[in-house]
Amino acid sequence: MLDPPSPTVPHPSLSRPDTAEHPPRLYHSLRQAQKSVLSLAADPSHIYSGSQGADILVWDKTTLKLKTTLRGHTGSILALEYAPDQEWLFSASGDSTIRVWSTRSLTLLYVLNPHGEDDAGDLFSLVWCPPLQTLYFGCQDTSLQWYTGRSTPTSRRVHKFFDSYPQYTRRPADLNARNPAAGSPAHGTQCLRQEPPQRPLAVLQVAPSNVIYSAHYGYVYCMALVPSTREGSDDLPHRVSEKHDLQLVTGSGDEAVKLWKLDPANPVPILLHTFECATGAVLSLVARAETVYAGCQDGHVKVWDLETRTLVRSLIVVENVDILSLSMLHSDLYACSANGEVQRWSATFNLTASWKAHGGIVLSSIVTRFPSDSLSGLELDDTSESRVSSNARKFAFITGASDDHIKVWEIEPPAPPKISPLPIISDSDADAGDYGNETMVYALSKFVSIPSVSNSAAHREDCRQAAIWLRKCLTQLGAEASLLPTGDGTNPLVLATFHGTQTKRNRPRILFYGHYDVIAASARGWSSDPFSLTGRNGYLYGRGATDNKGPIMAVACAAADLLSRRALELDLIFVIEGEEEAGSGGFKEAVRKHKDAIGPIDAILVSNSTWIAEDTPCITYGLRGVVHCNVEVSSDGPDRHSGVDGGAAVEPMLDMVKILGTLIDGQHRVTIPGFYDSVRPLTPEEQQVYTVLSGVTQTPTALLASRWREPSLTIHNVQVSGPRNSTVIPASVKAHVSVRIVPDQDLETIARSLREHLTATFGRMESPNKLNVSIDHTADWWLGNLDDPWFHALEDAVRDEWGVQPLRIREGGSIPSIPYLEKEFSCHALHLPLGQSTDQAHLPDERISLANLRRGKLVVERFLLNVARSGLSNSASLSASEERL
Repeated sequence: MLDPPSPTVPHPSLSRPDTAEHPPRLYHSLRQAQKSVLSLAADPSHIYSGSQGADILVWDKTTLKLKTTLRGHTGSILALEYAPDQEWLFSASGDSTIRVWSTRSLTLLYVLNPHGEDDAGDLFSLVWCPPLQTLYFGCQDTSLQWYTGRSTPTSRRVHKFFDSYPQYTRRPADLNARNPAAGSPAHGTQCLRQEPPQRPLAVLQVAPSNVIYSAHYGYVYCMALVPSTREGSDDLPHRVSEKHDLQLVTGSGDEAVKLWKLDPANPVPILLHTFECATGAVLSLVARAETVYAGCQDGHVKVWDLETRTLVRSLIVVENVDILSLSMLHSDLYACSANGEVQRWSATFNLTASWKAHGGIVLSSIVTRFPSDSLSGLELDDTSESRVSSNARKFAFITGASDDHIKVWEIEPPAPPKISPLPIISDSDADAGDYGNETMVYALSKFVSIPSVSNSAAHREDCRQAAIWLRKCLTQLGAEASLLPTGDGTNPLVLATFHGTQTKRNRPRILFYGHYDVIAASARGWSSDPFSLTGRNGYLYGRGATDNKGPIMAVACAAADLLSRRALELDLIFVIEGEEEAGSGGFKEAVRKHKDAIGPIDAILVSNSTWIAEDTPCITYGLRGVVHCNVEVSSDGPDRHSGVDGGAAVEPMLDMVKILGTLIDGQHRVTIPGFYDSVRPLTPEEQQVYTVLSGVTQTPTALLASRWREPSLTIHNVQVSGPRNSTVIPASVKAHVSVRIVPDQDLETIARSLREHLTATFGRMESPNKLNVSIDHTADWWLGNLDDPWFHALEDAVRDEWGVQPLRIREGGSIPSIPYLEKEFSCHALHLPLGQSTDQAHLPDERISLANLRRGKLVVERFLLNVARSGLSNSASLSASEERL
């Protein structure tokens, strides 16, 4: 019988669509007949469109009719740039030239040849820097080039670019040269002019000193100025004149974004930093304040913070579809894709609109202002941007595509953000699946929907898809993430690093361990679908909500929020496995193999358990270890009939009962020789902890101690061969035994002693049957150090968030990975439970409190800030480890 198909893997995007907003209204459509629109620019009166056919079409903003065509290039118009301070239009082409046009007279002024001329290849990108009066451009030959000049006819040095005469006059440049850029009464104003290519006033050449060779290891496709001078930017106007703040950003086919400093004393760009996108060529760039957005070949937009040099977020626009153009209006990002779609994203990375803009590839876009009476249906903007001119203007978003069309869309600046408390899920909202705009809960709803049951072969692909989804999720939140194989037949690890702000001192590095796999969940006993996150009465129900998908999302979103506030001053490394519920197969080997990729670790954080009560937060500081043992007694013959052979054969079941009966004495003590010899004695300080907990939980201290700090032995089940009825003597009997160990019992010694005890006991029985004892799985005990500074940093974070001193508790269960990771990385582990005692982990109606999830995220933020401020390092971890040993 075929297994039922798994639910569809959710889309990886964490940006929840805002259904309250609608796509912009299409105001007008312009057709550039049989010529793809490769580039766009605009001045107050015109729209300029660069065509694949080497022409620049000029459209009147008022009439929206074609006014004229600028000719002269012999290659496609790959980039256009408007310089408002000079009223110039720059055009870059596949013919390896840049042309400078007057936007007042619509005439050609200059032709600029790059250094190397034809060797420079296609010129893909342009940026005009007004404070430096410099034009920067990127080339196919991977070089970055620039040309500098001045245009104001005042007391200054003569410049051959801006003070030159027509080439045929053979006159040297001087301050009295007539510059058509200043305009003249003879400017034509007819509706449409089709003039032949014009002769430039001068042909200029980039000097060899104005070239950075191999600025990238690929074509320089795009660039942006920081702060932005483009229309639609809300960067403060005075910032533009502060030359020491100027930076240039370039993107390339080498999958990198580079940040360059621009010095007013010398326009030579100085490389400051390289951001590795590693997700395909960088095809488009746009900047806002200290943030740069990079559109990539794989359909992602990488959001980089220039001050901290960190990745803030990665937006999944359309997977594996090129992002060829980006534009911004204040904090709204417009991303144009090769599939003809445009998406609008808010400052909080929510998808606020998505629409099919063109029937072809969207190749270019700009934001520009129109006269207030040119567009209908828009409210006047009440920001400083709209008040810079007495002639109020509205905004339009213009797109150009391979379908030969230019489209004008009505847009408005986003409203100022409203400061409000976090939304609370009501029962009606939750049942309808409405979790507000919380990224954490929205992401958790997608995470829970993947049935990543690791101990089921039918869900092996679901586990792999969960790993892939989690990698994409963590990448969007700002991490650098990848998958690590753990071997044949086992699920991969997810490795992700949230890089903190770059500083001169070494940043602390914390490893967060968790697991994305879950235990099986049948519909029986559940009040709702176990793989659909459902909110009821302040709780979120779903398999994995508390164990361990909810805590993973809380920690990841804590890191993302600190990144967005530029406050993450350490590195947080996620190692998330997919086999924890099935014995962690391949985990140790994979971590050891990829230890260099993980890097040095100063401390380990885990969140994989619950509080001891409902209302008081806790910190777990101890776990018991475990030895799982399989015991089998078998005979050489087949199953027999008890009426025929009863009494004539030595039955395996009787042998099994005898040897299992020797494991526990009449006082319920384990009889394995030396079993209690190394158990750590109870200290007065620990006794005081149990006394406090006894008062909180109304549980006797002796019972708490027996659950947490005393070893135990359990016989879990007995299985027989043949039919299970009262007439069969089974030929073989199997039993599963586990031993829970505590400090300072040695794991290998206990496992060996258990095996030897069973073997010796069976040997003394002189039975003709055979005994087989195998150790199936082991996990060492773990005990934290309550005096360690890392523990105090976590305890302070819990207390400051909840307003009460957290309880210090231990657990009777085992998490094999914690003691292993401590030994592997020689550092201290910390365990922060987020769930409550009634969360039903592994049981029907598993849940987590919404309040615990949100406040747990804030606890993690406080803890990370505490660690960064205190300057904790590996030396503290090593001293703690040495003290424990």
